[in-house]
Amino acid sequence: MLRLHKTNMKRGDSMERLLMQDLIRWKERRNRKPLIIKGARQVGKTWLMQEFGKRYFENVVYINFENNQRMKNVFEMDYDIGRIISALKIECGKRIEADHTLLIFDEIQEVPRALSALKYFYENAREYAIVAAGSLLGIALHEGTSFPVGKVDFLTLYPLNFTEFLMAVGQEELADLAAKKDYGLINAFADKYTDLLRRYYYVGGMPEAVMTYLETDDLQEVRMVQQQLLLYYANDFSKHAPKETVPRIQMVWNSIPMQLAKENRKFIYGMVREGARAKDFELAIQWLLDCGLIHKSYRIRKPGMPLISYMDMSAFKIYMLDIGLLGARGNLDAITLLEGNTVFTEFKGALTEQFIAQELASSGIELYYYSAENSSGEVDFIIQKLNKVIPVEVKAEENLQAKSLRGLCRKYELTDAIRSSMSGYREQDWLVNVPLYMLRSYLEQFDQPK
Repeated sequence: MLRLHKTNMKRGDSMERLLMQDLIRWKERRNRKPLIIKGARQVGKTWLMQEFGKRYFENVVYINFENNQRMKNVFEMDYDIGRIISALKIECGKRIEADHTLLIFDEIQEVPRALSALKYFYENAREYAIVAAGSLLGIALHEGTSFPVGKVDFLTLYPLNFTEFLMAVGQEELADLAAKKDYGLINAFADKYTDLLRRYYYVGGMPEAVMTYLETDDLQEVRMVQQQLLLYYANDFSKHAPKETVPRIQMVWNSIPMQLAKENRKFIYGMVREGARAKDFELAIQWLLDCGLIHKSYRIRKPGMPLISYMDMSAFKIYMLDIGLLGARGNLDAITLLEGNTVFTEFKGALTEQFIAQELASSGIELYYYSAENSSGEVDFIIQKLNKVIPVEVKAEENLQAKSLRGLCRKYELTDAIRSSMSGYREQDWLVNVPLYMLRSYLEQFDQPK
């Protein structure tokens, strides 16, 4: 049994998710719409909805539409809200009082007319609080499912980010410290943050993997959970994707660790299959995006506002849903990550980019990178915040060279530049060095207009 080195780590009583605060704000909104929570399978949507109902409502009615023919029949009839509520009461054997009941519709994409019914709940019965979830919702929409445009709100749930991981392992004080941006104290506890970050690189943020880590301290058990999740997703390809697309989805999915292990992490179709071209794999990549299993970062030709205006659709990087799953897919062992084995420096760089991509995506930040035409100079992430463009160079260890970043800032006269690494926080004349483990909280300051 491979156990962790002793860390004097407390265990959290439960797995807290930051999205809970968004759900509370939604509940208190005067003219709230039905809410849809998007996200890949196994990221904790069902738990979050049920926990939200348990904490903030007197009563919860939970309906899972997967393989539920009775509910499918109910919504096939018409959109009479009174009749639908009566059917829900019978299905669950519970009273439904609008002011005190949360209605949960899980896997709603399995019954397209239930998705369409959300429009009528909003227009004719706004007093009902409805939260729905759909792991394959993006795929259902591309297949022509009628969607209640403008009649629903959205939130997206991702695997646990690093802040949530800190809370899960009982390190709420470190999470709070990062949020307060007390840079002196953060630097003083850099060794603790660094150790926990390396563990997060291995465990990742999939809820089942995190819970296994908390309950067993056994890294082999964690890896087995991750391998099972990878198998689960592979089975999903065969079950839900168009038959003719399945092999190509698998090829793209299997190529991601190799793509990220390159020094230039740009997605190369020829690494998926020799001689392959974009048209051969565009549908496969879109399917993985619709499932929430990958993040896509597009190249921009110039760091101008808005970034999307300078996006090059033909050049992009692909990151996986979760850093722990990426490590499992690449068969990286725990010693490599926890003890900083330099043999794997290149792939550790890939993990670090993967980590930052996840942190940014979970903050609602669109992913872009910069690369000049016919040039080796590249900046890992370009972020748009209000009226600012912020370049971010990512380093796996404490390598503090940033030649590409300096060149970009000089060329385009950018005033805010970030280098993120394992090194401590410090300000320089032309950039700020922000530790990897606090980049997400540091960027929050740019959300408020000055």
